[in-house]
Amino acid sequence: MSSAPEKPSIREALFNRRMIICIFTGFSSGMPLYLLFNLLPAWLRTEGIGLKEIGLFALIQFPYTWKFLWAPVLDRFAVPVLGRRRGWMLITQLGLLAVIAGLGLVSPKDALEAVVVLSVALALLSATQDIVLDAYRRELLPDQELGLGNAFHVNAYKVSTLVPGSLSLILADHLPWSMVFFITALFMLPGVALTLLVRELATSSTAPKTLRAAVVEPFREFFGRKGIKEALVVLAFVLLYKLGDSMCTALATPFYLDMGYSKTDIGVVAKNAGLWANVAGGFVGGLWMVKLGINRALWVFGVVQAVAIGGFAWLAWAGPQAAIGADDLARLGFVIALEALGVGLGTAAFVAFIAKATNPLYTATQFALLTSLMAVPRTFISASTGYLVEALGWFNFFVACAVLAVPGMLLLFKVAPWRERPTPAS
Repeated sequence: MSSAPEKPSIREALFNRRMIICIFTGFSSGMPLYLLFNLLPAWLRTEGIGLKEIGLFALIQFPYTWKFLWAPVLDRFAVPVLGRRRGWMLITQLGLLAVIAGLGLVSPKDALEAVVVLSVALALLSATQDIVLDAYRRELLPDQELGLGNAFHVNAYKVSTLVPGSLSLILADHLPWSMVFFITALFMLPGVALTLLVRELATSSTAPKTLRAAVVEPFREFFGRKGIKEALVVLAFVLLYKLGDSMCTALATPFYLDMGYSKTDIGVVAKNAGLWANVAGGFVGGLWMVKLGINRALWVFGVVQAVAIGGFAWLAWAGPQAAIGADDLARLGFVIALEALGVGLGTAAFVAFIAKATNPLYTATQFALLTSLMAVPRTFISASTGYLVEALGWFNFFVACAVLAVPGMLLLFKVAPWRERPTPAS
C-alpha cells in the first residue's frame, strides 16, 4: 500500500518555484479584468457617458461566462514550438497588449462602437488567457499545495489592480488617455516573460485525441463523479456564492466619484486600502485553510464577506461630501479595507474549492466551466446595477447586495457541511 505524500512544511510550501509562478499567473490574469472593472468605467464616466450605459458595459464581460465553450479547443490543440499551454498563453498575452494600447486611440464620445468592439476583444482574450493559466496552474500544483498556491495566485490577481485601478487613474489626471492606456498595456510584459521562461509540463502533453473527446469527456466525468443532482447543486453554489459581492463592486468607481471623491483620492486611498486588506485576507485565508479545511473556511469567510458589504451602505448613508477632508478619506479607507478583507478571505476559499472540484485529466474545460459560472453575477446580473442604483439609490442598493449574499451561504449546508470532517487545503 502506498503511503500518502508527506505534507510540506510551511517554509517549503511558501518558498518554492511553483509559488513564484502562481504570483505571475495571478498578475497576468487579473490586470486586464481590473481594467474592465476600474479603468474603463472611470474613463467612460469622465468622458460624459451615463451610469446606465456604463452599467450595460458589464455585458461586455460575457466571454468570462461562456469560456467553457471554447476551452476544449485549448485542451485539444497545441501551438507549434511552445506547446499546448505556453503557446496559447503567449498568443493571448500579446493580443491583450495590443488591444489595451488600442483603446487609447479611440474616443467614447465620438466612437463608442469602437470602444465596445475593443472591449469585447479585451474580454475575449482575457477569458481565454484565464482558461490556459488556470489549467497550467492546476497541473503545476500538487494537491497538498492547492490552497496556498491558489492563495498566491489570488493575491497577485488583486495586486494587479494597482495598475488600472490606481496608477492609471493617477496618470489620467496628468496625461492624455492615449498615453495612459499605452503605459497600462506594457504591464502585460511580465506575463509574456513568464510564458517564455517556464517549461511546458509533462501533463500538458496528454491532450484529448479528438475534439469530440475534449468536449464530451470533461462534462461526462464531472456529472458522473458527483451525480446529476449533486453536480447541479455545486454549480448553483458556484453561481451564487459571490453574487452579493460582485454586484456591490460592479459600479464601485462611479460610486466613489458620485460621493465626491476625486480620481486621485480613489487611486491613492481607496485602491490601496482595499488592495492590501484584500491581499492580507487572501494570504491569511490560504494559511488558515490549512487548519480549518476548505469547508469551514467557506462558512467563516463567507460570513465576513457578506457582513463587510454593509460598510458601503454606511458610506452611502453619509451621502456625497461637498469638501473631502481627512475624516472622509479615513472613512472611505476603512470601509473599503473591511470589504476587501472579506473578499480576500472568501475568494481564497472559493478558488481552492473550485480547484479541488476539478479532475486533473480535464483541467481546462472543468475549471473553465466552474469559473464561468463564477463570472455570471459580475457580467449579466451586474449589468442591471446602473438601473438598480437609479431606482433604489445607493444606500438601498447596497442593502440589497448584502441580502443577495444569503442564498449562496445557504447552499453550504449541501456542498460544504460544517460538521463534515475538514479536508485540509494544503
